[in-house]
Amino acid sequence: MNRTRIDLNGVELEDKVVTIKRVTKVVKGGRNMRFSALVVVGDKNGHVGVGLGKATEIPEAIRKGKEDATKKLIDVALDPVSSITHDYIGKFGGASILLKKAPEGTGIIAGGPARVVCELAGIRNIRTKSLGSNNKQNVVLATIEALSKLKTPEEVARNRGKSIEEIQH
Repeated sequence: MNRTRIDLNGVELEDKVVTIKRVTKVVKGGRNMRFSALVVVGDKNGHVGVGLGKATEIPEAIRKGKEDATKKLIDVALDPVSSITHDYIGKFGGASILLKKAPEGTGIIAGGPARVVCELAGIRNIRTKSLGSNNKQNVVLATIEALSKLKTPEEVARNRGKSIEEIQH
């Protein structure tokens, strides 16, 4: 997992490579080797994205993954202690991930792929549990799916036509 910084509209994004896989296609003349890179980018301030890049060379696959990830940035609802606003289970393919809100000082309690996404999203206090498949790509995409579905208390109050105090009690 390496880190570099890229700039997008004045926002500095950091990226991490989660996996690099060698993919083989068998053709009439033999085998074609290519590389697939899963890259997560984020600004550590509530924005995170994931992308997949494929190419014949590793650096090119990583570059394509970064480009794909910057196009797919999502906003993450964070609370005042840099945790998520509520618990949620995200699902993608065979992978499910449970995200639990945590108090200040807990830190990021998460396995490898989910940890990368949480760190780059700017979450500092969270507990997670990966359920089902432990395929890195599906775990990362399940985490992104869960983070994109989180709502702030303000959004919930607006949708229900109530005040924030009524929602939080």
